[in-house]
Amino acid sequence: MTLGFLRLRNATVPTAEDAIGFASPRQKQYFRSIWISDTHLGIPESKADILYDFLKHTESDYLYLVGDIVDCWRLRKGWYWPQIYNNVIRTVLGKAKNGTSVTYIPGNHDELFREFTGMRFGDIQILRDSIHTTADGRRMLVMHGDEFDSIVRHQRWLALIGSTAYEVSLKVNRWFNAVRRRLGFPYWSLSAYLKHKVKNAVKFMDNFEQAVAREARKRKLDGLICGHIHRASLGRFEDIAYCNDGDWVESCTALVEYEDGSLAIINWLDEMGRRQGEEEAAPGARLGRLVATG
Repeated sequence: MTLGFLRLRNATVPTAEDAIGFASPRQKQYFRSIWISDTHLGIPESKADILYDFLKHTESDYLYLVGDIVDCWRLRKGWYWPQIYNNVIRTVLGKAKNGTSVTYIPGNHDELFREFTGMRFGDIQILRDSIHTTADGRRMLVMHGDEFDSIVRHQRWLALIGSTAYEVSLKVNRWFNAVRRRLGFPYWSLSAYLKHKVKNAVKFMDNFEQAVAREARKRKLDGLICGHIHRASLGRFEDIAYCNDGDWVESCTALVEYEDGSLAIINWLDEMGRRQGEEEAAPGARLGRLVATG
């Protein structure tokens, strides 16, 4: 798999007031399209506050919610729904009402919404998958990706155990990072570290990426955009573009399309950190942002 080129883009640093959700249209970043997935609203570890900041500081013509937006698996065990989750939902609904084309593609954690495929919830359409045409003419298949996860499809009990183990690692990670913050160290993901170090996990992710690329090729498309495995990526498998928008539990990443059709991964956690640093050093300064593009 080959990575795309690196491109330097400039972005205006919003004020401190904007950081809590009062961005003016002039200060918002515009993209032709935005893809987000795996927000897992329903678990305490969801970075809904950072997602809310992202939604308030960005605008797009198209917004895709690529599955596992609401974690119904976790909510069945016990209800957890703070106000920030309502803020996120209302912001998405507001975007749809004001002209953004919003498409919701349910994943395995919010699979109950697949029963409403083909219907509209307010101004949001619910689809099993979708084909997005970029500004430069590429046809991209958009789907969550659990369809290519053999454990989710054929060993649901094992997937549920894995989900519980993942939640435990996130809780440990939360306390671990609380100590790191007190010592002045940045956020570090224990679960992401374990996934990338365990040989079988790495092999699973590689196999998953190749499987979804084959699906796009089979449908005679130019590429595929998905989520599910919580690993943001932008690359190619021979003639097929592979894009994974990551998650909002650990990495806080989104896939975006610029007006010329180029695609990029944005890490909003890093963006907020740089924004805060720029505000403290020189309010109103401009920030050069390095992103991977394809």
